[in-house]
Amino acid sequence: MPVPLSAPTVGEEELAAVAEVLASGWMAGQGPKGAELEAGFASLTGVAHAVAVNNCTAGLHLVIGALGAGPGDDVLVADYSFPATGHAVAYCGATPRFVDVRADTGTIDVSLVEEAITPATVGIVAVDALGIPADLVQLEDLCARRGLFLVEDAACSAGGELEGRPCGSFGDAAVFSLHARKGITSGEGGVVVTRDEKLAATVRRRACFGMASAHERQQQVDLPVPTFDELGHNYKLSDVLAAIAVVQLGRLPGLLAARRRLADRYAEGLAGVTGIATPVVLGDRLPTWQTYALTVDEGVSRGAMAAELRRRGIGCNIGTYAMSLQKVYGSPGGCPVSASLAERHLAIPMYSHLTDAQADRVIEQVTEVLSG
Repeated sequence: MPVPLSAPTVGEEELAAVAEVLASGWMAGQGPKGAELEAGFASLTGVAHAVAVNNCTAGLHLVIGALGAGPGDDVLVADYSFPATGHAVAYCGATPRFVDVRADTGTIDVSLVEEAITPATVGIVAVDALGIPADLVQLEDLCARRGLFLVEDAACSAGGELEGRPCGSFGDAAVFSLHARKGITSGEGGVVVTRDEKLAATVRRRACFGMASAHERQQQVDLPVPTFDELGHNYKLSDVLAAIAVVQLGRLPGLLAARRRLADRYAEGLAGVTGIATPVVLGDRLPTWQTYALTVDEGVSRGAMAAELRRRGIGCNIGTYAMSLQKVYGSPGGCPVSASLAERHLAIPMYSHLTDAQADRVIEQVTEVLSG
């Protein structure tokens, strides 16, 4: 049987949660299950406020805009990420300015950030690349010193840690993804977390057209008529998806433990295999292993390797993108480490219910393809 690159780990609990929502009569967004999910993420990250949204990109858009970025402003963005990160800045009318990343973690290189700041720079978006936390403590210090906002793109890092602090607890705000490839999922979805009550209120309002949600208005005894004082969006997460995510969040410790055990198995089984390097694990951070990406040696054809692995039934794909090379941004380039990782990372199967036998088959096939 083929071993897919990824697969959601879901079952009867998630089905029961959906049935409960269907029976409740409240399927729309910003409902009771959404509130339960928000409370769970606030607890996970140790911050006061959380807002469920329909996807991580929407959350980033809302946060960056609420922090004041707009036309004429620059926002520094870690270059190695899915382009949704850069898009969110552009949606606000600001310009994403891409900063190269570390070769070991794929996260923004703090040593390059200071020189990238200009009078137009208003903030930084750091990405926990593939589930590896960025250097967020250093970035917090730098942003405080330079008067910039800091947003953590924590799309891949629910349950990750840096220096004992949970991902999502850094900077002005963080945004998580609940996409199907993530460690916990509802198919699509996202959650914004922040300590800032005013920021959370702005995000919540703008996620619902710029008004209070129907569920919130329903709790009032009179007949409140919303007024629209600003342009908002329809970025709410339905309670059907929120219910699935609530179950997944409760299972997060076990799901993460399984991924981390598999990452250790891969590291041991692929150690010393010629033609690739396994991911670097730094002692001060705890990755989530949303993606397990091998780094293919420059003398090895990643495309040929991927084609042969797929022919043998082993799912694989790129790691992610060098955003500075994408035409949508004018292809400015200038981030050689990110460009190299985008060309050389090869993601292999990683999901919580991947069995030891399947992982061993992946190890065996990777080793055979490279030896051939």
